[in-house]
Amino acid sequence: MEKELLSLLLPEGLTELFDIDRIEKKEGEIHLYLSQKNTPPAGHAEGSLLSKGFFDEITVRDFPLRSKACFLHLKRRKWVDKSTGIVVFHDWNQVAEGTRMTTELAAFLKGFDR
Repeated sequence: MEKELLSLLLPEGLTELFDIDRIEKKEGEIHLYLSQKNTPPAGHAEGSLLSKGFFDEITVRDFPLRSKACFLHLKRRKWVDKSTGIVVFHDWNQVAEGTRMTTELAAFLKGFDR
């Protein structure tokens, strides 16, 4: 039930790829700290990837929750292909290009630019 509720509030697909580590409420702000699940991207043979931890955390702004600014702190996983040495990761493209906002929030705000 909790995951279903979160999937309604957070960007599409986020709850399938990430776990919530903690939530911090600050004056006028909500900060959600999420780390990516240890589920390698599809298309790689089982056992062909070696987990190499996380990329640096990024912070993106999302739609306000309960009239408070909402910030998502995301730690994305990376793996190395044992046979090629190439770094592999999920293609999570929910950050609007040139911004630190989710694509949904950027599109919403762009509608007010007219």
